[in-house]
Amino acid sequence: MSSSDDDVPLVKGRSRKPPSAVSNPTIPKSLDKALDAAQPSSNGHAIGISIRNGPLDAMDVDLEPSHQNGTGGSKRKSRQGLHSGPNYKDETSDSDDKPLNKRRRVSNNQAKRKVVASDSDSDDTPLLRKSSGAIKNESSPSQKKKLPKASTVVPDMSSDSDAPIGIQLAKEKAKIEKHAEQEAKAIRRDEKLKNKASPAQKSSAKKRAIKDDSDSDMPIAKPKKAKAIATPTGKKGQANGIRKSNGKVKTESPTSKKSTAKESKKISTPDDEDVLEEEEDYRWWDDPSKNDDSIKWKTLEHAGVVFPPPYEPLPANVKMLYDGVAVTLHPDAEEVAGFFGAMLNSTHNVERKVFQDNFFKDFREVLRESGGAKDGKGKPIKITEFSKCDFSPMFDYYEAKRAEKKALSAAEKKQLKAEKDAAEAPYLYCKWDGRKEKVGNFRVEPPGLFRGRGEHPKTGHVKKRVKPEQITINIGKEAKVPSPPPGHKWREVKHDQSGTWLAMWQENINGAYKYVMLAANSTIKGQSDFKKFEKARELKKHIDRIRKDYTKGLKAELTADRQMATAVYLIDKFALRAGNEKGDDEAETVGCCSLKFENVTLKPPNTVIFDFLGKDSIRFYDEVKVDDQVFKNLKIFKKAPKGEGDEIFDRLKTSQLNQHLTNYMPGLTAKVFRTYNASYTMSNLLQTLKPGGSVAEKVKEYNDANRKVAILCNHKRTVGAAHASQMEKLGERIKALKYQKWRAKQMMLDIDPKIKKKRGAEYFQLGDDLDEEWVLQHQEFLVEEQRQKIRKKFKSENEKLAAEGQKEMKPKELDQRLEAAHDLEKKFKRENKTKKIEAEGKGPTIEKMEANIVKIEQRIETMLFQAEDKESNKEVALGTSKINYIDPRLTVSFSKTFGVPLEKFFSKTLREKFDWAIKSVGKDWTF
Repeated sequence: MSSSDDDVPLVKGRSRKPPSAVSNPTIPKSLDKALDAAQPSSNGHAIGISIRNGPLDAMDVDLEPSHQNGTGGSKRKSRQGLHSGPNYKDETSDSDDKPLNKRRRVSNNQAKRKVVASDSDSDDTPLLRKSSGAIKNESSPSQKKKLPKASTVVPDMSSDSDAPIGIQLAKEKAKIEKHAEQEAKAIRRDEKLKNKASPAQKSSAKKRAIKDDSDSDMPIAKPKKAKAIATPTGKKGQANGIRKSNGKVKTESPTSKKSTAKESKKISTPDDEDVLEEEEDYRWWDDPSKNDDSIKWKTLEHAGVVFPPPYEPLPANVKMLYDGVAVTLHPDAEEVAGFFGAMLNSTHNVERKVFQDNFFKDFREVLRESGGAKDGKGKPIKITEFSKCDFSPMFDYYEAKRAEKKALSAAEKKQLKAEKDAAEAPYLYCKWDGRKEKVGNFRVEPPGLFRGRGEHPKTGHVKKRVKPEQITINIGKEAKVPSPPPGHKWREVKHDQSGTWLAMWQENINGAYKYVMLAANSTIKGQSDFKKFEKARELKKHIDRIRKDYTKGLKAELTADRQMATAVYLIDKFALRAGNEKGDDEAETVGCCSLKFENVTLKPPNTVIFDFLGKDSIRFYDEVKVDDQVFKNLKIFKKAPKGEGDEIFDRLKTSQLNQHLTNYMPGLTAKVFRTYNASYTMSNLLQTLKPGGSVAEKVKEYNDANRKVAILCNHKRTVGAAHASQMEKLGERIKALKYQKWRAKQMMLDIDPKIKKKRGAEYFQLGDDLDEEWVLQHQEFLVEEQRQKIRKKFKSENEKLAAEGQKEMKPKELDQRLEAAHDLEKKFKRENKTKKIEAEGKGPTIEKMEANIVKIEQRIETMLFQAEDKESNKEVALGTSKINYIDPRLTVSFSKTFGVPLEKFFSKTLREKFDWAIKSVGKDWTF
């Protein structure tokens, strides 16, 4: 299910509120000169670079009183998890690839119990080197945490130059923009020469193209007998270039030495021909005719949608309390009360005043419609105050149900999943023009309480149950229409061939239309991504003119022209969204054109602080360096009598900006700039990489390039809550490998004591970062880990036996297995007492131990790369760039060029999503 801008009917028009203060229509030259004289020069340092993001401390910026215009509340703080004892489990997850609504929510109370802040004196110290004793309690919530230093936001780019990192990045960005300008001119020059070619030249070129094409389709000559097997031709009816006839084997040899497309294809047996032909049908990127936007499909069949299960009333002994009295509710009201009761552990939501008010308003409305509440004797009870409502009995009931479900055996969970999968199987796929395509989300969203993202004003309202009468089905005329639930009917059945949705309905919170669409790896979604990146590639030949024009427009006399140029500058340099006007009942989100006076803080000589609610009500905070002229323009646009609530770009509308951009290129929007800048920058950075190096090194080089793109394109994030604990565990795993390495060296001494004199005593010493106390703790961990593994395996095997109807193993069997852990514990005690480690394995030799040490060292090196990479990326949203804005074909080309498995960059979900990119490009592809 998705909310899509495509095919969305307009619910209502939106209008911009008239501002109380507007800019003058023109900007006199005298004002420009006065500001130039008063404004100190920035010397062009770190222009176009974000220097930090996060909440603004009141003491961080020293502004003149006339410029202080507020920055709002603080952003989520960086958190560090407590860690007791060694733990080597890697808790990293592909959270960047996971939708926000799938990420687990954690209540504030839970977070407070787990969260501490790191010592402020060690902000610049890598987490792997921090002492566990440096952890102390978090400051009170009322105190704002200071921002990280600007230098900690960007990666270490140390070089021969002594220039600050920000300036190095700015220079690199300027170099890439200069290259873009030269490339744009070259592209237009080549196109101009091509268009000016004489008719004779065009005819000759056309004939050469036809000849080349015909050469590739030439039939293969008759096979000749040969002793050696020739290169496979892949001709139909042959297997690996060998023709079988009358029991004899003949080889095929091509008559032409040219390497044709057909010869380079993977060879298949006749049995595989149907499979190959079916796969070729999906290679839509090779067919330009598939770019028609009018007709999306000719035939469409699907099974409709899956509704959530009906509400099951609570047991008679579970009731909501009002002023201490248990009340009986109608099932409709009880269900709504249960929504709130079930999420009492989500204190971030239920303790917010706006959440409570919105919920209680809807709850009382449902009470009125359903007959109100009654006590145990049937006497009506009027519920008027939220503070007197007690939902804890409901919460306890739902918590018990959750615990009961969690306690199910693996076999029982597997059985439930199999039943669920079987029920949903018909809805997983649809038939799109005869092809089997996966459906994205065919489930109708269940009723509940709306949470929203960020500071949404409607959080807490009741999301009503969607009925079949609200749902419109889109399906082919000849297809069988899915049957609605008994006693219901669909709102409408359409045959809209221009729409890519299968079903839609309007939800009650924001009046938005929800759509059932195809999955991310479907042909339609792939075509959408393909067009997005091709549109960004098209911008390559226009970018120099756009930048030249807006640079000139920054000094325009007309205020409207200067605001237009400044807005395009901000969109290009800092990836701001254009922004749209909002209605009174919508979240006050902001984009470039709708920036208010209080959203922009100016810090001389050229620092601009943006602070506003962005897309999906997520707070956008960024502190950036801008050109002196842009800083001056923003100062003019904020000039008195403007104040809080007034728009900065008051003479510019989003529609005017979009129209202006389309004058350069059809379909050009602010989003195309983000895609272009990310992809073009990544392309340039990858081209500078040199061959050679291990897979781990190449992965790090790729991530370094990705990180630069994220910084240059201002894709930031706050440090994840689990980052500190993840780094600590990664450090423990590295230390565990160093311990293994030390043990292997001690075993060498056991095999040949004389080797100590040859290698030197220092070679066999315990590492500097390992001490005897840590070794003892690690040994305890290894013993306990083995016990846990034995118990887990024993339990799993017993569950399997029970599922198969066989007799389960007795506890005595578990006790016997646990003897192995006991033996390990005794061995460690003996080693610690005798200070001697006996050689292990079959026929241990010095050579075998040395080979083992080399393998361990390789693993340590790989983990150190991973640790450095993770630490560098903690404040950079690599996923935002990689998933949404960097052309996936660049990653595929890099993977094929350097022989790095694509799994190192793309998860399984992303490999399915970008299947078109994987199959469509080779090593030499460039953006």
